[in-house]
Amino acid sequence: MVLGDAKMMEIARISGIGEWTERRRKTERGEEILYEVPTGKVFLVDRGKTIEVRCDGKLGRKLREEYETVMESRYFGWGGIEIVMCGQLEEAEIEDLVRLSYNMTLERENGV
Repeated sequence: MVLGDAKMMEIARISGIGEWTERRRKTERGEEILYEVPTGKVFLVDRGKTIEVRCDGKLGRKLREEYETVMESRYFGWGGIEIVMCGQLEEAEIEDLVRLSYNMTLERENGV
């Protein structure tokens, strides 16, 4: 999970995720990587110290209440969460959330 000094997701090793592309962009706060499903919709934003994923509103609310390192997503708004990568959530939990975000993004694109 290391790229330079910042921790980055190793998206390729998460099982259950199909095709994706990544797009890097510079912001005033630094570099971020946008991971997109084949249709071009973003399912993961990786900023090194934080990641953002789509999730169900109820799940997002539960996680924000349970963990102080989970907050409303800047990218997805109430349709997602931002997680500070500090070890409060287990790596397997984060991988599950990335997988869920990928699948939710595909479903929205396919009208499911």
